[in-house]
Amino acid sequence: MRATDAEREQLRADFVRLCEIPSPSRRERVVADFVAGALGVEVTEDDSAGETGSDAGNLLARIPGPDGAPTVLFCAHLDTVPATGPIEVEEREGRYINRFDTILGADNKAAVAAFMALARRFADGSAPVGLEFLFTTCEEVALQGAKAFDRGALRADLGFVFDHATPIGELILAAPSYFRLEAEFHGRAAHAGIRPEDGRSAIVAAADAIGRMELGRVDDETTANVGRVEGGTAANVVAERCRLEIEARSVDADKASRLVERTVDALTDAASDAECDVETQIEEQFRAYRMPRTAPPAAVATAALERLGYEPRYVTTGGGSDANVFNQEGLPCLNVANGTAHNHEPDEFVTVEALEGALDVALTLVECSASP
Repeated sequence: MRATDAEREQLRADFVRLCEIPSPSRRERVVADFVAGALGVEVTEDDSAGETGSDAGNLLARIPGPDGAPTVLFCAHLDTVPATGPIEVEEREGRYINRFDTILGADNKAAVAAFMALARRFADGSAPVGLEFLFTTCEEVALQGAKAFDRGALRADLGFVFDHATPIGELILAAPSYFRLEAEFHGRAAHAGIRPEDGRSAIVAAADAIGRMELGRVDDETTANVGRVEGGTAANVVAERCRLEIEARSVDADKASRLVERTVDALTDAASDAECDVETQIEEQFRAYRMPRTAPPAAVATAALERLGYEPRYVTTGGGSDANVFNQEGLPCLNVANGTAHNHEPDEFVTVEALEGALDVALTLVECSASP
């Protein structure tokens, strides 16, 4: 099933308009209002803003299907990472780019535009399955919008998220658990030039801890990173405090947990050797999922891609998406590549062909979901 010329024209216009509405996490109000007003079906907004700190809630729209037909969820997020300048979309040599040196916002507005077109196509109730459209807030801050959403509000039997910045055809069958760690070292301040031996440097302890950690690509499924280091007050003062922000990921949830344990051991041992104290905070931001190719969402997506002439490619990712949340809550949900590129970067882009291809994939997913 492919989009009409009129649908493609509206898709392109919606995409440009969406990208040019700034919507960093927790400031999605304007783009949420635009989507709700242009979707063509009734939209409800939940009360998750109180939990996420956003100025908008998650949006849900529903189109009933025939009796006995399955219901399919399509989910995209409204927020972007922060833009460091204005966004003015330009089409150049078949690509949509930002004229200015910051993000485009194709993550995830390419999917939002595609799902808006999908909702309008079936707003008359002609879909062969039931449809639910969920537009979440705060995805870029540890999937907070999806985590705050009431899973009981959904009737879906399976779901799709279009939130992977790779060529159309990739199906993400495994995504990681993600742990965020904060560690604060407490030492003893002293004058660095007069009596440094009386001090206990929190920075030295933190540096020792970092040296003991397994960082970068730990194995084929696992990564870790120290992303932020803050400490000290002046060059002539032995640092009393130092704070680290650390992440650990693995598509094997047990591996992620064990890596966190080893990281905490490195922090504790380094603090002890430096005669410092350390306080740690650990939070599992989302849980890993693995999906066999025979699972309903993967089987439907394979059939849809093949019907459109794409070769399905089954991949594992190191990034999370709202699909992690729904899989953890018992709804089989597949993350699907949306054809965007260089997300979160100033040279982010999506081709016109990929944008329109994503809509064709969404339409064909509806068609294939109705098949046994």
